[in-house]
Amino acid sequence: MAAGAPVRTTPFIANTSERDRPWEWPWWRTSPRQAGILAWIVLIHVVALAGLIMYPLPGWRIFLAAIALAWLGGIGTTVCYHRAIAHRALNLNPVVRCVLTFFAIFNGSGAPVSWTAHHRLHHASADTDDDISSPRHGFWWAHLRWLWQVQRPSALRYCPDLDGFSYHMWTIAQAPILAASFFFGWYFGAAAFFWLGAIRLVFALHGQCFVNSVCHTQPDVREGEDSSRNVGWLAPVLLVLGENWHRNHHSRPGLARLGWTWRQLDAGYLVIRVLEKVGLASEVRDFRQLRSLSSEN
Repeated sequence: MAAGAPVRTTPFIANTSERDRPWEWPWWRTSPRQAGILAWIVLIHVVALAGLIMYPLPGWRIFLAAIALAWLGGIGTTVCYHRAIAHRALNLNPVVRCVLTFFAIFNGSGAPVSWTAHHRLHHASADTDDDISSPRHGFWWAHLRWLWQVQRPSALRYCPDLDGFSYHMWTIAQAPILAASFFFGWYFGAAAFFWLGAIRLVFALHGQCFVNSVCHTQPDVREGEDSSRNVGWLAPVLLVLGENWHRNHHSRPGLARLGWTWRQLDAGYLVIRVLEKVGLASEVRDFRQLRSLSSEN
């Protein structure tokens, strides 16, 4: 298999039994061992709502700090989790990978092993009934519900390349990192507690979820056809990180670049180029490499 190519594995099988059609469950029902995810999502939404009522205007310093943390966490998710780990579109220096993984977890993206297993499963069965996060089962299913109603895919099946302590340790560290993410703002005052914690986490959560619920809604496509879309208006919601250029990504999932023109802002790719320039990223798969391969042939 070529480096950076999407992993193709046996997809999630949606049997006809009610147990195996979780999109038909009531929203509060969880799959085994997933109740904690629902509890966490309810918690941050309730606390974020309270914070918005009590501190609708937190001050520009706190607001900018919340945006900066959300952006750093988004870089961790898009550069480290998505492009480097899940699709192997580049290699990151191990220290950089650890730093970006920390910020991804701090932003609520989960541990790298579970994130990668879910994402590779999505690509293996995209736009079919077996797609774990497909809008074919409804907007809210694709946006949120699948997070706690789908059973965890097998890490050994979907990401055996991550079967090592350097990745599994983050699954152990996830709970204390999330606790720190939720509470650390209290040190700077009540407004910071809400805005640097729950409000930021809710904003980051929905930004990521829009990629599933909005960026897979190309109309008039049959099952198995590509439903991914490039959605320009999502760029500011996703802090111009590039994930909204989703049709580009599904067209060439092994590329490190998601925005293909200057109009398609892709801060994640710019960060990759900077890391490459200073020797902290290598083997970056983008159009430069494709042109090089074409010229050799």
